[in-house]
Amino acid sequence: MVIEKYFAPKTMEEACLLLSTHKSEAAVVAGGTDLMVYMKKGIALPRCVINIGSIAGQDYITYDAKKGLKIGAQASILSLATSPVIRAKYGILAQAASELGTPHIRRRATLAGNLCNAAPSAETAPALMVLGANLKLVATGRERTLPVEDFFVGPGQTVRAFDEIVAEIGVPDLAPRSGGVYLKHTVRKALDLAIVGVAVMVTMEGDNLRDVKIALGAVAPTPLRAKAAEAVLKGKKINDSLLQQAGQAASDASRPIDDVRSSAEYRRKMVRVLTIRAIQQAIEQVK
Repeated sequence: MVIEKYFAPKTMEEACLLLSTHKSEAAVVAGGTDLMVYMKKGIALPRCVINIGSIAGQDYITYDAKKGLKIGAQASILSLATSPVIRAKYGILAQAASELGTPHIRRRATLAGNLCNAAPSAETAPALMVLGANLKLVATGRERTLPVEDFFVGPGQTVRAFDEIVAEIGVPDLAPRSGGVYLKHTVRKALDLAIVGVAVMVTMEGDNLRDVKIALGAVAPTPLRAKAAEAVLKGKKINDSLLQQAGQAASDASRPIDDVRSSAEYRRKMVRVLTIRAIQQAIEQVK
């Protein structure tokens, strides 16, 4: 199968109309870094390509204390990694973005595309999940908003309907005395997909953890929250025993597989190690 039609819409409304017209035969691209690989491998064979990279003004990154952070559909991964406002206020997201691929890939790839690709090992998903981020999905005549953690269904699968486009990613303002860390474990630094990814966001009240969120990547069919591990820590003053319990609870929540990059057993062990390390680093960041 070859691409029969190529569209470069000038508005999001036009893109949605094209998508609803061509349905499952169409693929939406902005950076196109994932789609081009899938097409070469024969995994994705769209008859029609809708390039929303042609829509002006969709690469924005804006921040407001009341509305929080807003990221447009064309905002590149590189722009997240280098954005002064993201680095200052949402460092965990800049950290995760800087771990994705090579500089060339980061320059072309978009955050919206990375999420729609729905790879279990995606760097940005765990960070956005612990930040409480949400997605705005638009279609002809309707739109909806849902949490990032509810977006993924399985490897390469999301709840996005065939006629919907991820138009914006929103991140709420953080509570005072909050800190977040994303840790990625790979065999090699450059280009490698994560063997394990762990994101942790904490909010301190005195010496106690008023709130904590933990998300895991590359250890289940989708990125996931380790809510049992969070429950171990919430409202408590951290000590080594609690850290060990939380690390084990996160490991127990994981559902890794054996593959060419790692064994499931090794992944479980690394979930425990990285969860403990990320909690400690997030607390130190607040202090």
